[in-house]
Amino acid sequence: MKKYIAEGFGTFWLVLGGCGSAVLAAAFPDLGIGLLGVSLAFGLTVLTMAYAIGHISGCHLNPAVSVGLWASGRFPTYQVIPYIVAQVIGGIVAGGILFLIASGQPGFNVSAGFASNGYGEHSPGGYSLLAALVCEVVMTMMFLLVILGATDSRAPQGFAPIPIGFCLTLIHLISIPVTNTSVNPARSTGVALFVGDWAVAQLWLFWVAPIIGALLGSLIYKVISGEVELPPAEVGTQPQT
Repeated sequence: MKKYIAEGFGTFWLVLGGCGSAVLAAAFPDLGIGLLGVSLAFGLTVLTMAYAIGHISGCHLNPAVSVGLWASGRFPTYQVIPYIVAQVIGGIVAGGILFLIASGQPGFNVSAGFASNGYGEHSPGGYSLLAALVCEVVMTMMFLLVILGATDSRAPQGFAPIPIGFCLTLIHLISIPVTNTSVNPARSTGVALFVGDWAVAQLWLFWVAPIIGALLGSLIYKVISGEVELPPAEVGTQPQT
């Protein structure tokens, strides 16, 4: 149980820290942290939690990461669903705490977005469903590549949280204008439930796309790391006479 509790608290911190920075601080009058600040906040939540609970639960904080690690053979099947449940619960609790804090400000309106992910008219930049789908798949794929590479036994030990945290920061810098950046179904669910309406209606994309991306990332890493052998190329072979 301690692994599941750690995952719940870790995901709680990711959603509270990342989405909290977007809701409370991104556009704060005159001193807003902006897109760069929000991106750093998400990266820092993963970096800090990786050192805090990585030795307990592995610090997935993300259903897509758990699925990707399972697909890569690094995570047991029987723990996938409990991890995902713990992550979603942690995200929802964080969304609730953030809602209580944010609603203390006069004029607060949860329908304005509440850091929810969306496409079409609910994309920060008005990006289409297809653009949002491709973006989330590719970003999650790259996230899994970095996670798998940084935690490989052949990689320098003890430093994995740093590239993983910076990778998540970079992902947000690229994709906040497209979808408000998910790459994490628990993060998306944690705030969407408090918005309801369009955020819940579009939530399916932010489950499907990250999981597809995680599976692709796992497969690609297996190939490039040599865990899956490609058939030998028949170069220069000529029929014998």
